[in-house]
Amino acid sequence: MAEPAQISLHNAASPMMEELLCFHDHAMTMLILIGTTVMAALIITLSTKLNNTSTTEADHLESLWTLLPIIILIFLASPSMRTLYLLEDPECPHLTIKTMGHQWYWSYEYSDFSDVEFDSYMIKEQDLENGMPRLLETDNRMVFPTQVLVRLLISAEDVLHSWTLPTLGIKADAVPGRLNQLVFSTTRPGVFYGQCSEICGANHSFMPIATESVPMAHFENWINSW
Repeated sequence: MAEPAQISLHNAASPMMEELLCFHDHAMTMLILIGTTVMAALIITLSTKLNNTSTTEADHLESLWTLLPIIILIFLASPSMRTLYLLEDPECPHLTIKTMGHQWYWSYEYSDFSDVEFDSYMIKEQDLENGMPRLLETDNRMVFPTQVLVRLLISAEDVLHSWTLPTLGIKADAVPGRLNQLVFSTTRPGVFYGQCSEICGANHSFMPIATESVPMAHFENWINSW
């Protein structure tokens, strides 16, 4: 979850988030280089007091600042297209979970097991225990095994919602009457929090997403406890 005064992105807990962080660093490096180059060009141009015809009327400069943006866009588009392809890479999942958005809570159904379904409501502030994050903890977490491909089927009961986990780098809209799909896996155990990212009504801020990635043995024990 986010920390006070945090300005950076979350640490990656999935291969997809690692790809997104790499692309973010790549894009920021390109932006810094572009900003530095433009600033240097402005300083050089102003230092000539705009009277140097080799600067203001040079055909080779016209060609340069036409070709240079094209090259920059290619360097930005190539890793972006690779990341988009990985997002849509159709791999066979080992576990399917269906989540439904409601005003204002989430419900989960484990399609591969019988009678494993529950609602997930935010824990009110007066009921929080020590260490529980405010407005993020729920009474029932979505539990899934670590390093296992999980398919999430997302829909909504009433209005538009959006199921988002920043630490895993995943986000999908929950649309009434339609199933959207996410396939993800985690690289480490942990508790990961998210929130509805689509304004869905008066209590939009009070329908958090709490998930827990556990080793396979713990997940099997959790399933058997139902």
